[in-house]
Amino acid sequence: MSEDRVDRAQEYYRALDDHDYEALAALLAPDFVHDRPDTTLEGRDRFVRFMREERPQKDTSHPIDDIFESMAASGRDGDDAGGGVAVRGRLLAADDEPIAAFVDVFTFEGADVARIDTFTR
Repeated sequence: MSEDRVDRAQEYYRALDDHDYEALAALLAPDFVHDRPDTTLEGRDRFVRFMREERPQKDTSHPIDDIFESMAASGRDGDDAGGGVAVRGRLLAADDEPIAAFVDVFTFEGADVARIDTFTR
């Protein structure tokens, strides 16, 4: 299942960058939470609406530098039901100028992304 989680994390950024909000919604649990330095967004519909209509810059990209899996996500501790994925990357403007560096920590409920905690610098 861990490869599926890595794939889903990568698909999350593809959906954001391509403005594919149907695909984005399909990745998220109904009670999805995004906790970021400037706000917390609760609920899949609220999050997708924010990304589609309210975020300050929509023409951005999210190059991924590294992906890390927790022990539980990779099944090494015998509990494949838990765990998550952490993604280290960059948020770039349309002209490829850096906006921020980030680490997103993904928590899953089954195949759905249940939560993302974002840390930026």
